[in-house]
Amino acid sequence: MKVEYYHVSEFPGWDKSPKLLLNLIQEFNAQKVLEIGSGANPTLDPEKVTALKIKYTTNDLSAEELAKASSVFSTWNANLCTLQIAEIHRERYQLIFSRMVNEHIKDGKTYYKNIYDLLEPGGITAHCFSTLYTLPFLVNKLFPERITDKLLNLFSPRDRFKHEKFPAYYSWSRGPSPKSIRRFKSLGFEVIDYVGYFGHGYYKKRFPFLDLLEQTKAKWLVKNPIPCFTSYAYVILRKID
Repeated sequence: MKVEYYHVSEFPGWDKSPKLLLNLIQEFNAQKVLEIGSGANPTLDPEKVTALKIKYTTNDLSAEELAKASSVFSTWNANLCTLQIAEIHRERYQLIFSRMVNEHIKDGKTYYKNIYDLLEPGGITAHCFSTLYTLPFLVNKLFPERITDKLLNLFSPRDRFKHEKFPAYYSWSRGPSPKSIRRFKSLGFEVIDYVGYFGHGYYKKRFPFLDLLEQTKAKWLVKNPIPCFTSYAYVILRKID
């Protein structure tokens, strides 16, 4: 098991995610891939999936979104927090991936247990997600949605049509603490890699002085890591045979 810490600028959950997923597919020779919560826009484009000659399933809660996906992808309309969903869905995968989804999951234990059951023996699951307890995400969890929605518009205005805000629960979304590692192991996973990232960019547009303080704090934490103060994390888990 490898536990590491980096600055948020190294976090692979956004623009770096296609390269990350491609590397995972190649490293673990995954021919059957499930991406959770990817809807009509999976991380890899149709041309890349066609070139790889893999079966790539995109999952979402919205059947309407899945209907927009390229015919290259298989689709699965389901909530991964549904109890014992693997008994209904018979497909098994060699790699299950998600990015910026897990913080929106209400029941982390059921979610990861379902992922375990949906993997082939020895299969891999990898996730990029935001974590508690850095300040913006703690506020997001504790305050009502109407308040956090206004705060997001103040600190980090965005195109809400392209980047809508969804409720976040942060169940099992933590940095690489011993408790988090024990949770994954309790379900039968081997923790291969668990990376925590410090810092965020929510102050940058409107409050540059606060952003300077945040980045200074983040750089100090990289050298003196405290798992509960991560802002984001990336974990790779293996289903033990």
